[in-house]
Amino acid sequence: MAIISLRLRALSILGVLLCRPSPSYCLLNQTSASSACAYLESILGTGVVLPSGDRYHSVSEKNWVQTAWASPTCVIQPTTAQQVSRAVKYLAQRGVHFAIRSGGHSPAPLGANINDGVLFDMSGFNSVEYHAGQGVAVVGTGLRWGDVYHYLDQYNVTVVGGRILQVGVGGLTLGSGLSYLSDMYGLACDNIVLADGSIVNANKHSHPDLWWALKGGANNFGVVTRFTFTTYPTGNVWGGYRMYTLDVLPDLFSALLQYQSVPVKDVYANLMMQAFPLNGTIGVLLNMVYNKPVEMPAAFAPFYDIPAIADTVHIQPMTDFLASQIPPSLPRLNWYATSFKTDATLFKTVEKIVTTAPELDTIRNLTAGSIAVGWQPISTNAIVAGHVRGGNTLGLETVNQTWFVIDIGWWNEEDDAVANEATASLIGKVEDAAKSSGKHVDYIFMNDAAVSQDVIGHYGNKSVAKLRGVQRRYDPREVFQKLVPGGFKLPPEGQKRR
Repeated sequence: MAIISLRLRALSILGVLLCRPSPSYCLLNQTSASSACAYLESILGTGVVLPSGDRYHSVSEKNWVQTAWASPTCVIQPTTAQQVSRAVKYLAQRGVHFAIRSGGHSPAPLGANINDGVLFDMSGFNSVEYHAGQGVAVVGTGLRWGDVYHYLDQYNVTVVGGRILQVGVGGLTLGSGLSYLSDMYGLACDNIVLADGSIVNANKHSHPDLWWALKGGANNFGVVTRFTFTTYPTGNVWGGYRMYTLDVLPDLFSALLQYQSVPVKDVYANLMMQAFPLNGTIGVLLNMVYNKPVEMPAAFAPFYDIPAIADTVHIQPMTDFLASQIPPSLPRLNWYATSFKTDATLFKTVEKIVTTAPELDTIRNLTAGSIAVGWQPISTNAIVAGHVRGGNTLGLETVNQTWFVIDIGWWNEEDDAVANEATASLIGKVEDAAKSSGKHVDYIFMNDAAVSQDVIGHYGNKSVAKLRGVQRRYDPREVFQKLVPGGFKLPPEGQKRR
């Protein structure tokens, strides 16, 4: 267990003594969360928000959507790694449950919030620094990606990060983090450089197991206070979205197949396609970006002859392009993910499932029931780029593939079970079709997954075994498994996938 501060060229672990809790540590004899909050208030002062305080509701409900809201016993807002270290050490020794929130963009219930426990609100870690000589940016875990990009724009550099400006740095990076730059530089987690800390240095040469485990390991190993990312030159791009009617979806699938099947993928081209089968206004959105100021690049040629009903694609700064990626605004949301290889027959089967399955009627009948179905092409370039940068936990097969996601939105809490059951059934049908065709990829993208999905288990037995080994070294009492119940956890000991 560790409090982790990623600083210039070193990954550090603060509070390493937490790995070996004192004899008073006991999950069965917990200090009450309210008593813990009183103690934390005494040592942190104004950095603790209690239910009696004026700011409690705005802070505890800061998570993006209502499905992620909760009622923590208190919210602590540390601003230094030392405060985090002291608080985590106290909670671990006394068996008090806690949660960690960076930006709170995930809709997962209790993924970054908690009932009857302590919530770490990491928004106080909000600095960003650019070090041109080292070619890195040091970024606080509580920042949103928009803050990071806008700061770095003045230096004409960027980092591999989120595709939506409102998303927080911490959760996206520890969940792997897909970017419009991934074909060139890998995932966000592949671009964590090294770190520095007062007790342990973890990098590819010193404690490389922990350095590796953080790249996709979510909240299972510690609390990260800041990251150091490699920076890359940036400038204008050719990007935007094109909108289509739903009836041209077969043509778009044909174009998508061509785009993904070229012998040598253009690493500057990236896209995401979303279909809205229940929306009478928006049929399909195609987000396209070419990471050079080149109009109508050949990489997107298969799409050019398909008539669009709206087109915003033009040459613009990358940050302006990202600002056009607007997340949905419904109060209750969730999403489910799976993956499969590129295949014409499977694409047609998936199209039929997501436009005709009876689950769509169930969702349509919910108040404000809506659904978005997303195709995210992943080329081998992105996977190889991750290997070159030291590897990650994900266990990805080096093949062209699609990271598929179904987003569902609805209005009322009483519809939660129905909405999730319908969407889980839909994603199950898509996954079954991929398995039947022999094109299934046994990977679930954490940042697009439902908390009910066994994301880390899908990294593969070898990766899970190695993660377990890292956990036994740094968190032998499994504090981040048992006291941090939310989020994507390591599979139970001994569980293996076929």
